[in-house]
Amino acid sequence: MLNIPDAPAIAGARHLHSGKVRDLYEIEGGPHAGHLLVVASDRISIFDFVLDSVIPDKGEILTRMSLWWFEQLRDLVPHHVVSTDVPDAVAGRAVVCQKLEMYPVECVVRGYLTGSGLLDYAATAPDHEVCGIALPAGLVDGSRLPEPIFTPATKAELGDHDENVSYAAVEAAVGADAAATLRDLTLAVYGRADALARERGIVLADTKLEFGTDAAGRVVLGDEVLTPDSSRFWPAEAWEPGRAQPSYDKQIVRNWALSPESGWDRASGEAPPPLPPEVVERTRSRYVEAYELLTGERW
Repeated sequence: MLNIPDAPAIAGARHLHSGKVRDLYEIEGGPHAGHLLVVASDRISIFDFVLDSVIPDKGEILTRMSLWWFEQLRDLVPHHVVSTDVPDAVAGRAVVCQKLEMYPVECVVRGYLTGSGLLDYAATAPDHEVCGIALPAGLVDGSRLPEPIFTPATKAELGDHDENVSYAAVEAAVGADAAATLRDLTLAVYGRADALARERGIVLADTKLEFGTDAAGRVVLGDEVLTPDSSRFWPAEAWEPGRAQPSYDKQIVRNWALSPESGWDRASGEAPPPLPPEVVERTRSRYVEAYELLTGERW
């Protein structure tokens, strides 16, 4: 069960909603009145629990990484960020965004087989399908796919799991034209990002994107983009199909929670205990490392 702390009050902004990591506000006055203020916290969640522990600087890392990626992708698709001029209380970890009519689809693209895609692949033998897409036999955890595939998911309620769906289900939900646009944009974004990451020694295994339409009817890239919270980044030099890959994300936290050291029973229904300081620091270091490798900027 999610246990999200109360969002802090921000002068001139009305709190609308809090998710696992982000807090959403509506700006009430000034040049950006009516726009959204999206604040990335330092919260971290695993297995549908928001932990009591936080990862220092995580919110700012996610925000700066998204802004860097939006810039790399702006010739492919417009994004929702209007300004980085935000209240001092959330400087560095927030952006001002336009309101979008969001599509009810998680636009997932996979270049490698792992996670829920691997589970679907194994469960549909001998056809070996992921979201209705047939894949070759003999693939293992971490295998590179013959080509990237669009594997959409439903948007779950807060605290529930997204569910992989077929392309036909997306067409039924948003229409054939919009479904084709979402698929093509998702694959184009992945192609650009995969090439950039590969140049920097990182494998982009998969990523999740969200799109909406603006007041003019344009399809716009929203939410966060290509961060360690929405993507699987693996060090290219350590990539080895047939096993779980080391990654630049919160896998360190998941591994600790499932280890005897934590003393936590996932089946208990209780939240995991607070993270030891060394797990917090190792996790922060992985986020920082991913940011520096991808952007070429020092933290």
